[in-house]
Amino acid sequence: MASGQRNSAHEQTVTGGQVLVEALRSQGVDRVYCVPGESYLPVLDALIDVPEIAVVSARHEGAAANMAEADGKLTGRPGICFVTRGPGATHASVGVHTAFQDSTPMILFIGQVARQASDREGFQEVDFRAMFAPLAKWAAQIDSAARIPEYVARAFAEAMSGRAGPVVLSLPEDMLSEVIPLPTYAKPVIAPSATPRAADLEMLEAMLGAASRPLLVVGGTGWNQTGCRNLLDFAHRNQLPWVASFRRQDLIDNRHENYCGHLGLGADANLMERLKAADLIVAVGSRLGETTTNGYSLLTPPVPRQALIHVHPDPNELGRVYQPDLAIACGLSDFGNALSTVDVAGHETRTAWLQEAREAYVRFSTPSQSPSSAKYVDLSVVVGWLSDHLKDDALVSNGAGNYTVWVHRYFRYRQPRTELAPISGAMGYGVPAAIAGKLRYPDREVVAFAGDGCFQMYPQELGTAVQHRANLVIIVVNNGTYGTIRMHQERRYPGRVVATDIVNPDFVALAQSFGAFAERVDATESFPAAYRRAATSGRPAVLELRVDPAQLSPAFRLRE
Repeated sequence: MASGQRNSAHEQTVTGGQVLVEALRSQGVDRVYCVPGESYLPVLDALIDVPEIAVVSARHEGAAANMAEADGKLTGRPGICFVTRGPGATHASVGVHTAFQDSTPMILFIGQVARQASDREGFQEVDFRAMFAPLAKWAAQIDSAARIPEYVARAFAEAMSGRAGPVVLSLPEDMLSEVIPLPTYAKPVIAPSATPRAADLEMLEAMLGAASRPLLVVGGTGWNQTGCRNLLDFAHRNQLPWVASFRRQDLIDNRHENYCGHLGLGADANLMERLKAADLIVAVGSRLGETTTNGYSLLTPPVPRQALIHVHPDPNELGRVYQPDLAIACGLSDFGNALSTVDVAGHETRTAWLQEAREAYVRFSTPSQSPSSAKYVDLSVVVGWLSDHLKDDALVSNGAGNYTVWVHRYFRYRQPRTELAPISGAMGYGVPAAIAGKLRYPDREVVAFAGDGCFQMYPQELGTAVQHRANLVIIVVNNGTYGTIRMHQERRYPGRVVATDIVNPDFVALAQSFGAFAERVDATESFPAAYRRAATSGRPAVLELRVDPAQLSPAFRLRE
């Protein structure tokens, strides 16, 4: 029985808020992110009596939702977020969108107007079932406190099953105050999974045996360490180049000889040509979305030129864009584990194909040794230094912007669930995600990259980091512009610049005003010492890097 439950001579009674908190505890929830609101005060009150669930109060609902999404990425269980109705929910929708596009388990709870005020456009009322229908796997309203355990159990099952994703539950405020007899709570939800059929594995083996230029394209969620390791063992035995789909580079140790790069923003042109030249694509977990396929040009729908084996946990994703020669609906780790018996004869003929791909990746991901401008920090050197000096389990996050091209190109990830990066391309994601990462793993190094525009989406979350002692290091890449959009402007409308210049605050003074450590870095060679001071400061830290405003990406420079 949860503490705080009301007792009578005949039966124990609880409020809807208490039922909800106990239902979350029964599912193993140990942390919720929120911005407090009067519409769900009974939940906040009930959380006081359940200290094993930490409450992290953010400064903005969008940041709170991003934190919950990042927690779902790291744990494989739904990250939990609470916000109030109307403005709170609309702010939080960005995190729901990211969770949907990133296939991350997450549950957003929204306080709602009382049931008797429903459909009158009461104060801040929104029909959340309609609003979130295209953004969530399931959006519903709980109108009876007695059914809270049922709805919560279903929410966990929906969020984790098949293609993982977000669920949104609306909570009328009077329902949360409703007093009911003590209900029965659900057992912890275990997501269902499926293994590949023997016939599927036989066909896969035959198709691989006939291929001389195969590529593995790996992505998706729901992986565990064993599944990743077994898939890598399979690739190693059979001389298969492993290519990461967009922002899924952490599924393999990038130092391994089978890793051959990533697809997405700033991908190596050599790798894209190699994908076009492949005679077989084995896509495991990846939806083969627009960014991974370079606008659907590397594989042309509906029937690609390359033979295609597509493995995904949700059968609805198979054949949705591309018609595969072999479609396998199963759990991703189950697929990796099932490959232990699959060995393809004649793999020696693919040795040169793999070696060439690996050598091209190493060249592409190694920072240039040529001297850079003394006026600015060379971001390639900074990312390369961090790649060499951070521990293998360090968490690295980013939001959206051209600065991320340097991160994905030059940082070599080593372990699963160490890359916190939005496939949705949402600006502002990196700092809230890194805060969640540091709270989840306080003993691990956590570094957040953010452009100057990206950082200013949620700079106030420095207050959240300081308050909760999330001692991460934030690297603000300052070039005074919205770099991605400026690059596209220059390509399409040369010399006609509008809306992309940024007048920035003093980032060091701003960070210090929150109580964070802060330093400005103006020279490449100054970065290592500055990073060490930041990482050992015992506080959240911000390092502002002054980078060349003309170098908008590693491959694109403005005319001078």
